[in-house]
Amino acid sequence: MCGIVGIVGKSNVNQALYDGLTVLQHRGQDAAGIVTSHDGRLFLRKDNGLVRDVFQQRHMQRLVGHMGIGHVRYPTAGSSSSAEAQPFYVNSPYGITLAHNGNLTNVEQLAKEIYESDLRHVNTNSDSEVLLNVFAHELAQRGKLLPTEDDVFAAVSDVHKRCRGGYAVVAMITGYGIVGFRDPNGIRPIVFGQRHTDEGVEYMIASESVSLDVLGFTLIRDLAPGEAVYITEDGKLSTRQCATNPHFSPCIFEHVYLARPDSIMDGVSVYKARLRMGEKLAEKILRERPNHDIDVVIPIPDTSRTAALELANHLGVKFREGFVKNRYIGRTFIMPGQAARKKSVRQKLNAIELEFRGKNVMLVDDSIVRGTTCKQIIQMAREAGAKNVYFCSAAPAVRYPNVYGIDMPSAHELIAHNRSTEEVAELIGADWLIYQDLPDLIEAVGGGKVKIEQFDCAVFDGKYVTGDVDEAYLNKIEQARNDASKVKSQAVSAIIDLYNN
Repeated sequence: MCGIVGIVGKSNVNQALYDGLTVLQHRGQDAAGIVTSHDGRLFLRKDNGLVRDVFQQRHMQRLVGHMGIGHVRYPTAGSSSSAEAQPFYVNSPYGITLAHNGNLTNVEQLAKEIYESDLRHVNTNSDSEVLLNVFAHELAQRGKLLPTEDDVFAAVSDVHKRCRGGYAVVAMITGYGIVGFRDPNGIRPIVFGQRHTDEGVEYMIASESVSLDVLGFTLIRDLAPGEAVYITEDGKLSTRQCATNPHFSPCIFEHVYLARPDSIMDGVSVYKARLRMGEKLAEKILRERPNHDIDVVIPIPDTSRTAALELANHLGVKFREGFVKNRYIGRTFIMPGQAARKKSVRQKLNAIELEFRGKNVMLVDDSIVRGTTCKQIIQMAREAGAKNVYFCSAAPAVRYPNVYGIDMPSAHELIAHNRSTEEVAELIGADWLIYQDLPDLIEAVGGGKVKIEQFDCAVFDGKYVTGDVDEAYLNKIEQARNDASKVKSQAVSAIIDLYNN
């Protein structure tokens, strides 16, 4: 769930890119990078860390140019070495930089093709670098000294033919323009917009509409699955469908957890979708436990707050803020290594005893992945004096890994994998547990004014929309993603980085 931005402006875009990435910081806290183009030269700064830490004044002053792209990263598998911070760069043809959100499911095959057929070298384990080399190779095949928009769109079309998985991309062709494109299933989000200045019209591409809002850009629309947008350096915008058989299946987990509530994705308000999730949960509670004794509904900040508020309203129960969040601790979902994850929960949240003492408390979270965090939070609620602690998930049970760019752990690390609701409730220490039903979640997200017929719901139902994910592939990513492998990989990466610095 990385975040990407690209801007073609009329003046230096370094500050706008920085601000856009800051707004998208929730999508990745592992690394950040910006590259700009000026007079045919590139200016790049990237490193591990938050946006505010990676870019100091001296770095910003060097990032000159009227167009550029940026990226915030969290690792989907394996290493978090600074060598894999984006954007990536290749010098042929033209000099191309690329930033990517998502994951390629056929990356091993592509890496082999790149080396054996395309005669290109890949220097990291990142599938983003593989994607960059595929795009660069296909653009070079046009054999043009000056690439046209037809050449760019044809290269994107060939990328779609070769690459499988979920991906949203911004790429800058030095001295020519910026292209953004989306996978043929539309799994990962990408939008574009414009703003008017005294010098003329500026354009921006980003993962979420909120990034455009904050910078004063007006949202034009989302890219359709398989579609590309190309903005030349002088500000000409063109779009084209580049996939032969696109199928719209956006990731539903964006609305559950990943996106900011003030974003609009594929015409759907994330905020309103989460309100509807709360309504559906309340209806299920009233069906299954009409004589419930809930005294208060308390959200686990921050993502679940919207659903919890509407849940309380429909149940006719008090809504209270029972936890205070330390905003200087990162998202535990993103944090690699179970030990670090456990430690951070107590640092991140503290209970307000007044809201728990002697009450039957319904805690609401957006989802339950490993179960480690919610288990500790339930224990905190009991220590604060709660009489009974009930738990409610705005999403269905997460039973399967994600393979399209979200760091869902391997199947055996998912607490709901091969377990019943009652077994999960016992493991996390809840008196009872209610999950959202998948049809209700689909209705909550896709049942507004904009109708979406199909979503990528693989983490809930195990149905992978690209059709190329089998047991062998899942076993392979399990080896790469389990926490033991991550800890080992990060230790090696730390040593390498220390040596290089």
